[in-house]
Amino acid sequence: MEILAPAGGADTIEPAVRAGADAVYLGASAFSARASAKNFSREELKNAAEYCRQRGVKVYLACNTLVRDDEIKRALEVIEYACSIPVDAIIIQDIGLVSAVRKAAPDMRLHASTQMSVHTLSGVELLAEEGFKRVVLSRELSRSEIEEIAKKSPVELEVFVHGALCMSVSGQCYFSAMLGSRSGNRGACAQPCRLPFSVRGGTGHDLSLKDQSLIGCLRELEEMGIASAKIEGRMKRPEYTAAAVAACRQSLDEGRTSPELLKKLEAVFSRSGFTDGYYKGTRGREMFGIRSKEDVMSATGKVLNSVHELYKSERQSVPIESRLIIKEGKASVLTVGDCDGRNVRVTGAVPEKALKVELTSEKCESSISKTGGTPFYTKSFMAEIDKGLSMPMTELNSMRRRALDELLLQRGKKEPVSFSVTELPQNDTRAKKPPKNYRARFMHSDISDAFLDCELIYVPMTLEDSEYERLMDRGFALSVEIPRGMFGLENKIYTRLREIKKLGINEVLASNLGAVKIARSLEMDIHGGFGLNLANTAAIEWAERAGLMDAEVSVELTAAQISKLGGRLPIGIVSSGRLPLMLTRNCPADNSLSDKKEMMLRDRKEMEFPLQNYGACTEILNSVPLDLSDRRRELLGVDFEVLRFSVENPVESGEILELFNSGKCRKGAYTRGLYYRGVE
Repeated sequence: MEILAPAGGADTIEPAVRAGADAVYLGASAFSARASAKNFSREELKNAAEYCRQRGVKVYLACNTLVRDDEIKRALEVIEYACSIPVDAIIIQDIGLVSAVRKAAPDMRLHASTQMSVHTLSGVELLAEEGFKRVVLSRELSRSEIEEIAKKSPVELEVFVHGALCMSVSGQCYFSAMLGSRSGNRGACAQPCRLPFSVRGGTGHDLSLKDQSLIGCLRELEEMGIASAKIEGRMKRPEYTAAAVAACRQSLDEGRTSPELLKKLEAVFSRSGFTDGYYKGTRGREMFGIRSKEDVMSATGKVLNSVHELYKSERQSVPIESRLIIKEGKASVLTVGDCDGRNVRVTGAVPEKALKVELTSEKCESSISKTGGTPFYTKSFMAEIDKGLSMPMTELNSMRRRALDELLLQRGKKEPVSFSVTELPQNDTRAKKPPKNYRARFMHSDISDAFLDCELIYVPMTLEDSEYERLMDRGFALSVEIPRGMFGLENKIYTRLREIKKLGINEVLASNLGAVKIARSLEMDIHGGFGLNLANTAAIEWAERAGLMDAEVSVELTAAQISKLGGRLPIGIVSSGRLPLMLTRNCPADNSLSDKKEMMLRDRKEMEFPLQNYGACTEILNSVPLDLSDRRRELLGVDFEVLRFSVENPVESGEILELFNSGKCRKGAYTRGLYYRGVE
């Protein structure tokens, strides 16, 4: 199993490699999900790729943000440069960018970012169909869930084994975007979750998880068939990377990690210690923690200096075979080869007659095998030496140095991956007309007749059969919503959808790639939800090819950006309701020690954020509702609007529909979302 290290900047490459990483992942100066890390200039990226290749370490470029139409060309230019170096794989989030890269560079290896929110076998299978060779699974999966996916996965799987845990499922967090226009899906997260948000009787920081650490479980993951053990931390210092890599290396190679090394790792960075709660299936209050003053102070100069010892010298990890030929009257010849078939041949001086001590194979091996200061170690040595000859050790040492220098140079070279863009998706092709139709989404079956005119009503897939029949008898056009969080529920969801289909309902709302795959296998009509994060024309074109009937676009696009989208697939927006800011497997309300569990989160200003459970997860809803009831004429290029109801009662829902029909704005606090202010 590969140990995959983070590299936030050029100063982290050497510590990661010397500490024992098999691969590193890094970001270019744009389109990286860690935009505020140092990241890599083009020259630094080229140097890093060469340095790692020389030492048998792979390099993956993270191009893992959502990309808008006006950025597609520039994103492809970044990837074109990565192909020219070349890197070993591209890590991608945006499903539209995937399509463009596959066309431009079909031979480039693609890894699906954890930002794609994949946590089911069905999601993995869909991405395999899209050409991915590896999928980075969501961090919230348990041991048994990972194992179940690994048994049947058609591609490699990567699992986070150490580092920060976001409260939200990656790719499904809009908290930073909605509160401050800094999008986590675009690498600009401001981490508001680390501030005091709490439920009554909670921890006081009920959105702040401890860092995850599965370092003691690496051999178990390897036995499952996991291809890569990933360390989070491109925002952290080189000493953190070195300590984490060294701990993982020791765990994987020796089956244990020394307490001393683990103590150093915790001292360099932790949040009140570490957690393995998701992996062990023991979610709850114990998983939460903050970066305390004691945590910060523990990273002393003494600790950091001791960590420096982990990477002060080259790690000799590349085996070589050497052959030395010394014949009377001929120039000496040294051939050095690596395990990948590269061979270097250097010539040296003609040997002299030995006056006192003749040259022996043992003496030559002692000289030629001195590979200190290089990434090489001698696996085997052969010598053919005529008797009675002599040669200065300085000459042998010179031959060795020249051979190893040339071999290192050769190992740094690699043929570029071919790249060619024939055409980009045509955007700005939609008719500039406001939406004609409404759809409404409810979490219950108590729906007013006022909504009979809606072209579609989304309801939970957890209702009783009789409730569906009653709603259909009343004349509602129903579609069932597949939960965005399907952890451990995949088989139950498939079975329930099959039952619902027999009732005469063939429409589903799918906001996750795994949900799309399941619905497609049942030949149901699929409506894409905002959780798919469709942010550009290429993504809309993908949705059409994937068999979707229509789709909601990303809630992080502005109205102006939406109006310029292309593609033929009908698209919609969420125009009303409390937008889910987070999708989390850890319900904050479970942290409460109060006798009465309250489904409400509060910030330090006492703003209230409702909590709502559905499927395997909890949605943290915005403190104020979205409202575009008086802005319909400005929503150009949109085919339908979704009125999203969550905590509203039937009377309130009816009043909101009336506002939309009349074009009037609601009274009280509300937000326009990101449709006018946008995100970074």
